[in-house]
Amino acid sequence: MYNIQTLNKISAVGTDIFDKSKYNVSDAHENPDAIMVRSAKMHDMQFNENLLAIARAGAGVNNIPVERCAEEGICVFNTPGANSNAVKELAICALLLASRKITEAAVWAASLKGTPDAPKTVEGGKSKFAGPEIMGKTLGIIGLGAIGGKIANTAVALGMKVIGYDPYLSVNNAVLLDSSVKVVTDINDIYKNSDYISIHMPYTPQTKNTIDSEQIAMMKDGVRLINLARGELINSEAVINAISAG
Repeated sequence: MYNIQTLNKISAVGTDIFDKSKYNVSDAHENPDAIMVRSAKMHDMQFNENLLAIARAGAGVNNIPVERCAEEGICVFNTPGANSNAVKELAICALLLASRKITEAAVWAASLKGTPDAPKTVEGGKSKFAGPEIMGKTLGIIGLGAIGGKIANTAVALGMKVIGYDPYLSVNNAVLLDSSVKVVTDINDIYKNSDYISIHMPYTPQTKNTIDSEQIAMMKDGVRLINLARGELINSEAVINAISAG
């Protein structure tokens, strides 16, 4: 019997696959043979001698001490693409939320509950929540892997122009891209030409602050940034300063 410890809540869709006569999956094991993790930080964890493997339920492994695991003979796996459709849908949702002031409008509409003649008030006030349509706009995608590629194709179907940058684009991912997606070799083309930018890349010391004040300075006024990967990929202070500057 192998004991598998879960450090985060893992969907039963995955854990139910394990043969219960061979594997015991729980968050309570103190000396597990394997660990399943999502976002829990493991760099300060001490591993028992019988630990064989760590499986990351996601793509990034920056929360796992990979080099130390290699020294201790612990295999580290990730699962790129496993949640790619879910993230794609969230990114498309973010595109719309960033454009149409949907959340603000919903809060305002809810505030009218119980007021007289609310329909007339809505009709007269809804213009305050107007925003640009995404159709015809340019979406720049940094990273055209399992997630970025799906977003690119969906954005094309929604009538957007899509440009993408990925120096590590695989043949398999390239052939899945819609033929109208323009792949550029200079990342600055993304910054200079996009109305929306969505970033989909792993976080490493080299990719920290991929988007900083220098990159923001190249961008169009009113550009929308979407980051559903890792917070450290974009310098939040630089974004705040750019918003403050208009």
